[in-house]
Amino acid sequence: MAGMSDRAGLGLAEDELLPPADWGRRGGSAPGTRAVLLFGVLAAGLVLGRIWVAPGIDARALDAWATVFVAVCVQALPFLVFGVALSAAITAFVPASVWRRVLPRRPAAAVPVAGAMGAVLPGCECASVPVAGGLMARGVVPAAALTFLLAAPAINPVVLVATAVAFPGRPEMVAGRFAASLLVAVLAGWAWLLLGKGDWIRVPSRPHAHGTAGRLEAFRQAMRHDIMHAGGFLVVGAVGAATINAVVPSGWVSAVAGNPWASVLLLALLAVLMSICSEADAFVAASLSQFSTTARLTFLVVGPMVDLKLIALQAGFFGRRFAVRFVPMTFCLAVGVSALVGGLLS
Repeated sequence: MAGMSDRAGLGLAEDELLPPADWGRRGGSAPGTRAVLLFGVLAAGLVLGRIWVAPGIDARALDAWATVFVAVCVQALPFLVFGVALSAAITAFVPASVWRRVLPRRPAAAVPVAGAMGAVLPGCECASVPVAGGLMARGVVPAAALTFLLAAPAINPVVLVATAVAFPGRPEMVAGRFAASLLVAVLAGWAWLLLGKGDWIRVPSRPHAHGTAGRLEAFRQAMRHDIMHAGGFLVVGAVGAATINAVVPSGWVSAVAGNPWASVLLLALLAVLMSICSEADAFVAASLSQFSTTARLTFLVVGPMVDLKLIALQAGFFGRRFAVRFVPMTFCLAVGVSALVGGLLS
């Protein structure tokens, strides 16, 4: 009865504000129990690693691993928090009718419009995932939300300005990145619209709220759920990126720079594995002067759409069944379109 009176005080119906007891959970165990188990496993892993693994690791390699891990987390965390806050605000304060007015009713037409909307949101790929989830929760067709997810980190003003600064006197790199990234995002949205199935993607659920107090509570609930959920996957992606950066010898990179097709594929894979924030990747691409324009453009297009931390975040938000289908499709489109646009620029 106390719970019902609290809801009544907020002016809400029984099922309008608070999510069900298992919202955002997997399985039946309590979050505290899972946290204790996870901490125990982590502590045991650290102890075993200190005893068995640490003596065989070169200090410089360990320093490089730690540097990359911290850099990925520090770069991504502010944008992740920004994206989670924006997603929660969309969920709690923006009525679903707004999106029906902004986006065309036909899903095929909504896809390119959603891609163009990505040009106005400063943020990296970590921010775009929770925002796309918030859009889906408000009734936006998944294909359009996914188009926004791919376009926003690649064509927003901050990224384009950073690209212009990294490649002074080469406006074709800015134009090529914008055109190729937007085209990949739209093609991926249309492909998902045609080929995607509803049971392949887990649309994030959100509680509906009315009234000021109810909306604030819904905002708080969504923020708490998403930041805890996405933060863990960000750490997983950062661990993978740091491990790859510390293990892959630099000599292997230089050995294939002279082969046009091998260099394109190599930089595409490095973009996935290095997981550099989209606001900073242009400076890394500019430093790879031994590679062709097409290869460096591929690095710039693939990175914001497919990297380790983004794969982990997508799997966490939308499910593994979605990630194993959407990620390879996006990667192939990004490489193919980049090679085509890069050939036109050369």
